[in-house]
Amino acid sequence: MDEWLSFLARGGPFVLVPAALAAGFWLFEWTKIYRPSRLLDTSPAAVQLDYEDVDFVAEDGRPLAGWWIPHPRARGTMLHCPGQSGNMGDRLHLAVDYHQLGMNVFLFDYRGYGRSRGIPTEKGTYRDARAAFEVIRARYGDAEAPPVVVHGVSLGGAVAVQLALDKPVRGLILEGAFTSIRDMGARLYPWLPMRWLSRFRYDSLAKMPRLKTPLLLAHSREDERTPFEFGRRLYEAAAEPKRMVELTGRHRDAGWNRTPEYGRALQDFLDRVLGPLPRDNN
Repeated sequence: MDEWLSFLARGGPFVLVPAALAAGFWLFEWTKIYRPSRLLDTSPAAVQLDYEDVDFVAEDGRPLAGWWIPHPRARGTMLHCPGQSGNMGDRLHLAVDYHQLGMNVFLFDYRGYGRSRGIPTEKGTYRDARAAFEVIRARYGDAEAPPVVVHGVSLGGAVAVQLALDKPVRGLILEGAFTSIRDMGARLYPWLPMRWLSRFRYDSLAKMPRLKTPLLLAHSREDERTPFEFGRRLYEAAAEPKRMVELTGRHRDAGWNRTPEYGRALQDFLDRVLGPLPRDNN
């Protein structure tokens, strides 16, 4: 007790109060970036897709979970990097669409989501995506550059950008992506010092000029969460080859099912980076 009183007398509150405020801010920030759901009560069988449960491990030993959804005549594999909410059970509609495009699909959950263990962090999500890529590489006999296209939506766009820098993916699809977490924070919470205190970066804009992967970027002017200008800035910062498609709909509604041009662009993109759909000779 005497030591504690001495600490307070020496100005302890001037240390504790800022530390408590910073901790509170960081917790607030974390809850706004990550919104995991542990409840996973469905599977690809619910949409008539064959699948395999895959348990794998990230670089730091974190146990992760995913679904491998094979296509009988696949021209490649779509690796989906999800957004901030829910878990892979909420992405089954994407698996159906990818499958119809002649793709194997690998859905996975970041640490802390679904059956994946741990607590999500920026470095952790990057590690999880790299581990997911290695799961796919193993399916191709550890090929140096397996036919993988990565698709990232919203927060997953930032994870997908980093993955395209870390691994030899054939193509990168970004949908409703943001420039950086600090830009997002400044827009959504202009009364808070997000640029000064944020622990997270997810700075895709700074990474775009280093990308050497063909890019298809889609964004909606009606996106109420991630401004269209963010998508435009990402596109302008990227090197060729690249294409941008303007979507219709709000942040959670925009996609190829609402924008026929995006659906056509997606098929053209896959034809270019993976080749056309194999013919069924039966």
